[in-house]
Amino acid sequence: MACFLVSAAEAVVTTVVTHVVEKKEKAEEIKVSVDHKEVPTEVKVPFSKKLKWLNNMLWGGSALLAFEHVWHGEVVPWFPFLTAASNPEDAAEMLHEMSTVGVAMAVLVTLVWTGMLVVSSVLEKRAAKLPETEKA
Repeated sequence: MACFLVSAAEAVVTTVVTHVVEKKEKAEEIKVSVDHKEVPTEVKVPFSKKLKWLNNMLWGGSALLAFEHVWHGEVVPWFPFLTAASNPEDAAEMLHEMSTVGVAMAVLVTLVWTGMLVVSSVLEKRAAKLPETEKA
């Protein structure tokens, strides 16, 4: 009924955090140049980019779920927008669905993203161990 709102709320929070982290990373960025050519200083993916992975998964999932709810008539273009919100019994069922299914989906997406971070970290460590001739 409205489970997509949980992922959308998490996406809003992570989007704000991403913008804050991007500004912080940009302020801390150090550029190294040799003969007036910039040289990459490290092999790691910035955390803001990793947060964008999570944002893309959350916004994409929320959009698909919202479309599915519109398709089935659970979301309408007039107030109260959620058909379940017009009836107290349906509203209780909607809140229950949000607190169980919605939270479970948001947690699952975040866990998948955590797995992506682990894989990324392993790949970054491998790349850091390679000799300079193999990196290029």
